Amino acid sequence: MKIILGSRRDHYLVRVSVFLIILALIAGMAGCSSASQNLEIRTWYDLDAVRNNLGGHHILVNDLDSTTPGYTELASPIANKGKGWQPIGPFNPARPFEGFTGTFDGQGYEIRDLFINRPDESNVGLFGWVGEGGVIKNLGVMNATVTGEYGVGGLVGGQVYGIVSNSYFSGSVTGMVGVGGLAGLNGKVVSNSYSSANVTGGAEVGGLVGLNTDTVSNSYSTGSVTGDEHVGGLVGWNEGTVGESHSTGSVTGDGDVIGGLVGLNDGTVSNSYFTGSVTSTGAVGGLVGLNSAGLNYGGNVSNSYYNYDDVLINGENIITVGSLFGEDFDQWLDNDKFLDVNERLSREGDYYLINNVNDFKQLLAFGQNDALKFRLTNNLDLGDEPNFYIPYLAGEFDGNGHKISNLSFDFDFVCNVGLFGYLAPGGKVTQVGAENVNITGNENVGGLVGGNWQGTVSNSYSTGSVTGDECVGCLMGYNLGTVSNSYSTGSVTGGQIIGGLVGFHQYGTVSNSYSTGSVTGNSSVGGLVAWNFDTVSDSFWDTETSGQTASAGGMGKITAEMQDIATFSEAAWDIVAVANSGTRDPAHIWNIANGQTYPFLSWQSVV
Repeated sequence: MKIILGSRRDHYLVRVSVFLIILALIAGMAGCSSASQNLEIRTWYDLDAVRNNLGGHHILVNDLDSTTPGYTELASPIANKGKGWQPIGPFNPARPFEGFTGTFDGQGYEIRDLFINRPDESNVGLFGWVGEGGVIKNLGVMNATVTGEYGVGGLVGGQVYGIVSNSYFSGSVTGMVGVGGLAGLNGKVVSNSYSSANVTGGAEVGGLVGLNTDTVSNSYSTGSVTGDEHVGGLVGWNEGTVGESHSTGSVTGDGDVIGGLVGLNDGTVSNSYFTGSVTSTGAVGGLVGLNSAGLNYGGNVSNSYYNYDDVLINGENIITVGSLFGEDFDQWLDNDKFLDVNERLSREGDYYLINNVNDFKQLLAFGQNDALKFRLTNNLDLGDEPNFYIPYLAGEFDGNGHKISNLSFDFDFVCNVGLFGYLAPGGKVTQVGAENVNITGNENVGGLVGGNWQGTVSNSYSTGSVTGDECVGCLMGYNLGTVSNSYSTGSVTGGQIIGGLVGFHQYGTVSNSYSTGSVTGNSSVGGLVAWNFDTVSDSFWDTETSGQTASAGGMGKITAEMQDIATFSEAAWDIVAVANSGTRDPAHIWNIANGQTYPFLSWQSVV
């Protein structure tokens, strides 16, 4: 798993980005075939004739199957020299908004026994490519076998600005990239549809849609899904919106980023759920395999869950993004996907109060709500709650000067792991300490926050040990937001992009912060941050305790300098010297026992 140039993530982002940019640049160049009279479809010969009138309006007036005239010549395993059915609507890269641009209304009838075997061809399905204005609706394709290479779907291989609605597919779909039970590539709308197909592919593989760049709504999938990378029970790679949808089949990946509902999420998932099982040799999640910083700078999840007690991830019950305990999950479903925070937590002003560990657990249910604010009223000890953390926070968490200690997590195939695994855009964590953490994860791993996507972390700290494969930091693994007045003192160990405070830093700021712990990694290793693409100001790391003399940002200082108030006051920190580590001056953000301690936050009860 790489996120540096030439890596998995960049490779696929570049590929899809270029594809979408090309489509945008040539929008308006394409024309549509002129519509003509309705064509009633009674036989396979009639269906085949649709390709001669791609802009027309077509209606299916009865079921088609292996006994219907034309099947042997057009859609059987011996048709077209063993290739079977030729998809309707070819893809022309010079005019991608063309293809099938008319209307096909199945009127509730089914097309059965379809066979397609074109493993070296792209845009493969009953319809190969649906262009601008194309509509396929009220159609079932049953007991079908579809095989292609890129852009492979049971009903549609690929589409841009088309609509698929009230339709379904059963059978099997096999391809390499962009493979879905109903549609391989969706660039507009798939709604009120489902697939029970068994889907197999390489990358961007989904039970319903392989790659989604626009909208999937009110839809579901029930078949098994198997692939290598970016594999999801419903959608393999989501850069658009998935809403009011679910998947229930088993999802298996022989690679990275495998999720029960969505594999790689760079878009939005809302009001959706997963109830199957997930197995992977790489990064995996119960709802999403990885919320990532893609074209939209972060995947969002709202009111979407899986049942922690029933869903097995690599054979175990594991908390990842979307995890909800079984009783809460059942209540959520039974209550029209709603849980009332006012029934669970007391409130004081704008804040819901976290008084104990049980209250903290409620953030599994309510952490996805960006309108909610939480305030900690006591120190918490998670020593009796192994492998528990809050995987997703969209609202605000005010630690109120308290600490949460003894967090432990040990699953090296889970991404976005920390006291708060994923800080969504607009999320906020302030005035909290994560003490004595012991965390092992895969990618985007931190003591306080795993991945920060345009959120804010301030006046906070972490201590302990953090281990991961990529993008690992003692405070935060991946930062695209704001970090200020914060520090870390624990050890960090990993493969690549390993930093004492932050692993990967991009499109954000780090200011008035420091780290002192040891840092060990194989490549792109820094005392403060590892692979910096943005602003780091007035921040420091201890070159002696970290074992690192270089960093992609910040200033390295020896221990004596790190315990000298002049280092920080000259950098315009709001800091004051106090008599000893037990003395506090709350009039300033930072205190320091000059020559004795590193800076500590004035709200801390114990250094």
